[in-house]
Amino acid sequence: MNVLVGLAVVLLVTSVTVAVMLLVRRRAPAGSYFADGDRASGVFGVLATGYSVLLGFIIFLAFSSYDQSRSGAETEATIVAQQVQTAQFLPGDSREVLTNELTCYARSVAGAEWDAVDKGTLGDRINPWGRELFKMISTVKPRTATEQSAYDRFMDETADRQQARIDRVHGAEGIIPAPLWLVLFVISGVIFTYMLFFADRAEGAVTQGMLMGSVTVVICLLLLLLRFFDHPHGEGVGRLQPTAMERTIGLIATQAQVAGITVSPPCDDRGNPR
Repeated sequence: MNVLVGLAVVLLVTSVTVAVMLLVRRRAPAGSYFADGDRASGVFGVLATGYSVLLGFIIFLAFSSYDQSRSGAETEATIVAQQVQTAQFLPGDSREVLTNELTCYARSVAGAEWDAVDKGTLGDRINPWGRELFKMISTVKPRTATEQSAYDRFMDETADRQQARIDRVHGAEGIIPAPLWLVLFVISGVIFTYMLFFADRAEGAVTQGMLMGSVTVVICLLLLLLRFFDHPHGEGVGRLQPTAMERTIGLIATQAQVAGITVSPPCDDRGNPR
């Protein structure tokens, strides 16, 4: 959800709630429906405080998930670049094959896989080039101490890369369960309904509209913020983008040129097999 859509949602919901408040105000008694305004305000304070505490805690957890996905993407990109360097110390033609497959892995993450994450269709699928990398490294037989050290290092980096990928994609399908969303919307409805009992025909329409509109704007913005953190991937301001992996793709090309390796990846620019 981009900024314009979010703004449109806030304006629409606020317009509806303010219109309902003004409609109820026309038949409301002077002084509102409550005989004791102080007691009613105290009850509203309890409702608003409980709601804000619950929503704030959920937003904090959702932001932690957002930050974990961002950190996972950065770490995964860094490890892929490191694996290219490590592969240059492996024996025979494996270094060139692994470099090509790591290039395809990076392209896949920044291309086809990122699109699947944006759409929420990735599921439990593994990266196909991760499988090819494992099959290739399984055939490597190190003979010297340097090759053995590089082999061990490559396997450690593979494990780290897989963990970073899990961190990156774990929030792709949303981390907030449906019952929690239901509770938040029900409480929002309760607060909205409670606000209607503050309708007072003795007060001006602008004052009554501001009373309802301010509460509605705050609740809508917090719910939209929660929705943003719950789905961190996609298009729009602040959404996670494959910037780190795209940077790694360029770095791999530079590393290969320095190492004198011809990079001929068996995939297109989106990481799809040729």
